[in-house]
Amino acid sequence: QVRLVESGGGLVQAGDSLRLSCVASGGTFSSYAMGWFRQAPGKEREFVAAINGGGTVRFYADSVKGRFTISRDNAKNTVYLQMNSLKPGDTAVYYCAADNTGRATEVMTGRADYWGQGTQVTVSS
Repeated sequence: QVRLVESGGGLVQAGDSLRLSCVASGGTFSSYAMGWFRQAPGKEREFVAAINGGGTVRFYADSVKGRFTISRDNAKNTVYLQMNSLKPGDTAVYYCAADNTGRATEVMTGRADYWGQGTQVTVSS
C-alpha cells in the first residue's frame, strides 16, 4: 500500500509561484509513475502533469505547459510540481497520484492506483 501526502498549497496572487510536494511511503517509489491532477469547485478532476518512474518522460496539460514543471527525487520519495505565473484559473485542489505501471502515459489517464488527500491552491486576481 502506498500513501501519498501533498503539501505546499496556499493563497497567492496572480503571477506568483508555488511548489507543491508529494511524499510517498510504502512501495518502491522509483517504480511508480506519478501525476498531478486538480479539481476546481463544480468541475471534474483534470490532468495537470505526469512523470515516469525514471523521471525521463513528462507530459503536461496544454493549460499549464510552459508554466508548470513536474519533477521527482527518487531518493526522497518525492514528486514536485513547480507552478509559475499562476492565474486565477489555476485555483483548485491539487492531487498527487501514483501508478504502478511506471508509465507516465498510464497515470495521465487518471486510472492511478493511489491518490493523495489533496492540497488547496487559491490564486487571487
